[in-house]
Amino acid sequence: MSPARRALLGAAALLLAPGATHAGPDANYVRRLEYAAVIETLNGELLVSGSATRTLENWCRVHRLADAPKIVAERMAGGDKPISPDQRERLGIGPDEPVRYRHVRLRCGERILSEADNWYVPSRLTAEMNTRLDGSDTPFGAVVAPLGIGRRTFSAERLWYPLPEGWEMHRATAATDAAVNAIPAELIRHRAIVHDRALRPIAEVAETYRAPLLDFMSRR
Repeated sequence: MSPARRALLGAAALLLAPGATHAGPDANYVRRLEYAAVIETLNGELLVSGSATRTLENWCRVHRLADAPKIVAERMAGGDKPISPDQRERLGIGPDEPVRYRHVRLRCGERILSEADNWYVPSRLTAEMNTRLDGSDTPFGAVVAPLGIGRRTFSAERLWYPLPEGWEMHRATAATDAAVNAIPAELIRHRAIVHDRALRPIAEVAETYRAPLLDFMSRR
């Protein structure tokens, strides 16, 4: 855990300890701190995980986002996204190697938790895996799990910061900010290389994690 994350979670624990009371502007500040701590926790779990699908399924179960916490990949219709030369280099393939593209939304129950673009190398998967990816709603990570997959995240972008810049130095200003009434649709974006147990790249993914991941906060 990074020092910044420890500090943020520690501050949240103090503010949310039993017996602590907050009203007015202070309540807004605490609420924003709660959101910041939860997003940091989610981001950290995704970064250390070998499978985003497994992480989302566990998040869905722990936070009771669906009666049946199972991740389903909804395939999105639309045009292909050509792979770039830089992507081919990251995958370690030549200019003529066939690559397939899959655009999905990962859903748990009725909630869309993430949206993903996936460029994968079919020659590095089994024939059965390619057939399942072509004709089913099974998430990519679940299909290729027998390969002993892992991830190398090379880009992690926070798309929403519940607390204003410099909040730790200007708490009075942060406390008077408006309450958190509207959470943006997109929270975090990761780009990663998925590799097999031999560390051979099999896919590049671009994943955007969405606001329904925080729906449990409204029940508190």
